[in-house]
Amino acid sequence: MLKLNQVHHIAIICSDYERSKRFYTEVLGLKIVREVYREARQSYKLDLIVGDRYQIELFSFPSPAPRPSRPEAAGLRHLAFEVDALDEAVFHLKEFGVEAEPIRVDEFTGKRFTFFTDPDGLPLELYEV
Repeated sequence: MLKLNQVHHIAIICSDYERSKRFYTEVLGLKIVREVYREARQSYKLDLIVGDRYQIELFSFPSPAPRPSRPEAAGLRHLAFEVDALDEAVFHLKEFGVEAEPIRVDEFTGKRFTFFTDPDGLPLELYEV
């Protein structure tokens, strides 16, 4: 039987590297682990750390193909971030001009959550614990 230990990283391809870099570092506050430019691919790769455990790899490629981004499109539905205080997190997003959907309550866990999008329309979620 295959034994998976944990999620190692999440890879995201962006359409505007500088815009997405600002969003993930300044708006979401993720820390940069490493940034490299790969000449052969004409691509940046930015490694970001979430908390002290998970890593997001932000890639830039020339002319990436568009993809469906609504939460109900086939493929990855969304990326969820755990927060302690949802109201504070939503207020923080608004300070940067990022609009979140109205806060909802998970009918099974009773926990509050909301969705918003990154600069390319990738659905992101804040989930309060």
